[in-house]
Amino acid sequence: MAEENAEPTYSSLEPTDKKKGGFTASSFIFVLLALDNMGFVANMCSLVLYFLYVMHLDLAHSANLLTNFMGSNYLLSLVGGFISDTYLSRFTTCLIFGAVEILALAMMTIQAYSKHLHPKETCLTKCVEGRIAVMLYASLCLLALGTGGVRGALPALGADQFNRKEEAKSLATFFNWLLLSTTVGSIIGVTAIVTVSTEVAWYWGFFICTAGAFVGFAVLAMGKPFYRLQIRGHSPIIRVIQVIVVAIKNRSLLQPGSSHELYEISENDPKYTEEKIAHTGQFSCLDKAAILGKDSKPQPWKVCTVTQVEEVKVLTRMLPIFFSTIIMNTCLAQLQTFSVQQGSIMDRHLGRIEVPAPSIPVIPLLFMSVLIPLYEFFFIPFARKITKHPSGITQLQRVGVGLVLCAISMAVAGIVEVKRKNQANKDFTKPISLFWLSFQYAIFGIADMFTLVGLLEFFYKEAPVGMKSLSTSFTFLSLSLGYFLSSIFVDVINVVTSRITPSKQGWLHGKDLNKNNLQLFYYFLAILSCINFVNYVYWASWYKYKADEADPKLQLKVLQQTPAIHNDSSVVQESGSKTNEAAASTEENREEKVATL
Repeated sequence: MAEENAEPTYSSLEPTDKKKGGFTASSFIFVLLALDNMGFVANMCSLVLYFLYVMHLDLAHSANLLTNFMGSNYLLSLVGGFISDTYLSRFTTCLIFGAVEILALAMMTIQAYSKHLHPKETCLTKCVEGRIAVMLYASLCLLALGTGGVRGALPALGADQFNRKEEAKSLATFFNWLLLSTTVGSIIGVTAIVTVSTEVAWYWGFFICTAGAFVGFAVLAMGKPFYRLQIRGHSPIIRVIQVIVVAIKNRSLLQPGSSHELYEISENDPKYTEEKIAHTGQFSCLDKAAILGKDSKPQPWKVCTVTQVEEVKVLTRMLPIFFSTIIMNTCLAQLQTFSVQQGSIMDRHLGRIEVPAPSIPVIPLLFMSVLIPLYEFFFIPFARKITKHPSGITQLQRVGVGLVLCAISMAVAGIVEVKRKNQANKDFTKPISLFWLSFQYAIFGIADMFTLVGLLEFFYKEAPVGMKSLSTSFTFLSLSLGYFLSSIFVDVINVVTSRITPSKQGWLHGKDLNKNNLQLFYYFLAILSCINFVNYVYWASWYKYKADEADPKLQLKVLQQTPAIHNDSSVVQESGSKTNEAAASTEENREEKVATL
């Protein structure tokens, strides 16, 4: 017999929060996103120059250190997602990791200010050692942990404010405004803060980032009375492991003739706290985890509910989509490393104003700041009339558009690099304008607008209720693996091409871009992106959206017709054969309505 005050099986929103949430609550989150990304993007675009000219690291080491930092940053978003789904609320998780982020930025400010923590100007090799290395790498590690943890919990916290069925359209709008607020903050970061860092002093740039983060998290804390906060649930990782272990234990059992014979908690059971996920036919081997043996009582690690099994199926279906976006983020890493280094040796004058090379990403950001409102107010309403989809087009279609534009961006980057290098070899005193890089940045900026928001909405909506933060973190895990893969590509391509080129030097060897073959690296990524898109189309066509997007009345009918197995092991089997046949027919009709790309 279940206890009356049984702990929720998985996390849910507070039951008394109907007057909370909405855009009033999310406005505090938008402010934090703008202020926090103001510093994050500024550092992302300029740190490679800080490593190169202040810490005296070489070109490849500087690029790899930045990509490894960015990769770690996004990888650690899983930590924030896991903690906020299991142990703490998403709001508390954001504040704790926010404090770590502020500490890291303060440490970077101190190192940039103190000459005693800089390598000597005459240093050529092994410049970062001893206390200099400790301070640099400790601050970078803490910054990756802090920003990663916040990023793992914050999008889900914002989306929770629109978690009711009637707010489906508002949820799509939230993710668009989330990107817009990030974009506005990024524009300030890559212009004002980058200019201060490169033209005035690095420590002033880091100090502004620290102050901005502090104000942003203070605003987030002020919004607590307006938030819908989720109830702490069980570990999503344990729930997944339980399904796998029990399915292996039950591998010798015969599959039941109907999915209605699988174990599920009744809506009348005190442990029932959340909506169920209807059964699907994919990965039927996992269904054996929901088979309850004769004369057996439902206990953890002996049987799992259909909903729990379907949670694992959802995550499994997501994996190919997740892996298909890694290459795009590898391309993004090049625009934040090699493209910045290209810009540093190009003509950076706009009239009498000299533009810092790291500020060139402001061009795609300006594009996005205009295109996002146009997309929200014009494209989505028009597309909704045609597709009847709350977001205008499906999340997977949106991601697909981004992947195509990514390949185009890399091809354009290669062409621009050929033009830049030809002019440099012809007359290095008259380099081409920095704004030639705007073409590749603008195309990739639009690609990012489609892909990033599409992935965030996809992972949040498709994820099981108790895994929203962890699932949303998959977007940033893809970014992480993309950055790490970039570092691997740089090293491997350098080694391989050094053996086949006449000069015995790799495509990306040394500090002089005019003597290497960066354009070939860009072409390589463009071809790889095309192959990746074909792979993505296959898996996106195969994917079945979660069944809860179907007609809620139809699902309720299915649930009402589904026999329930209670904790006293009594199986309700009194319904007649006609009822079972109707339920099976209803389920078949529902599964046929599951949308695909």
